[in-house]
Amino acid sequence: MTFTWTLWFALFGLIFGHGLPGAVVGGITGFIIDSLRQGQRRRVTPQAGGYISPLFALLGAVAKSDGRVSEAEIAVAERLMQRMGLEHEQRKLAITAFNAGKQPEFDVTPAIEELRRWVGLRRDHAFPVLDVVIETVLAEGNPPPEKMAILRQLAFALRVSDMELMALMAMKGYAWNATGGSRGHGGYGYGNGGYVPPQRNTQGPDPYTVLGISRSADDRAIKRAYRKLISEHHPDRLGDLPEAMRKQAEARASEINAAYERIKAERGFK
Repeated sequence: MTFTWTLWFALFGLIFGHGLPGAVVGGITGFIIDSLRQGQRRRVTPQAGGYISPLFALLGAVAKSDGRVSEAEIAVAERLMQRMGLEHEQRKLAITAFNAGKQPEFDVTPAIEELRRWVGLRRDHAFPVLDVVIETVLAEGNPPPEKMAILRQLAFALRVSDMELMALMAMKGYAWNATGGSRGHGGYGYGNGGYVPPQRNTQGPDPYTVLGISRSADDRAIKRAYRKLISEHHPDRLGDLPEAMRKQAEARASEINAAYERIKAERGFK
């Protein structure tokens, strides 16, 4: 714990509060502020390793949601374990959680709630978690509604909008339109026309979708959207996330930069 505010308030009280009594009162006030700030940092900073069990359980549930777990989905989980450099006990925990998630009676809500608590107020940590789940959702190509429903439930819990989720999927080469529907408990609608799965975009990600804006947006709105996105997705802000998720964040930041450069070239602004 740091005592920056304790020292400043004590000094302020010493100078302006009639000597030692003012310093004591100021020091107590500053100590309270330092304690509150430290408590807030503990709440918003994810604890290392606390995501493994709920994350892999959710991956198992996503894989099983359409009735069967494919080799491609198992391979995604295996690659993630390798990229994360899980130790023996952590790997056993991940496998156990993945198998638990595959069970028919598994409820994804507690796992999503654990991930929400782990992410806390760090939206920049929410996106790497969604990235990992999206890999499983897209492991077999265009995903069925069951997989998308779990993904959208997770995004909603992590305070990530459908527009932002569309941008994340666009970065992976998939075009998707979220059309209507409720986002309450269990209510993940897909519009009156029925479910239309995300489709692979053979021409690469649409730069406007990556930035979460429409093609009719003006230059100022585009610049504002880019600055907001790059600040949220920049890997330097990720703190103690594992290297695998950090690399995904670096790739995502590169996609955002590439999309912005494409739009700049198209519109001719600097």
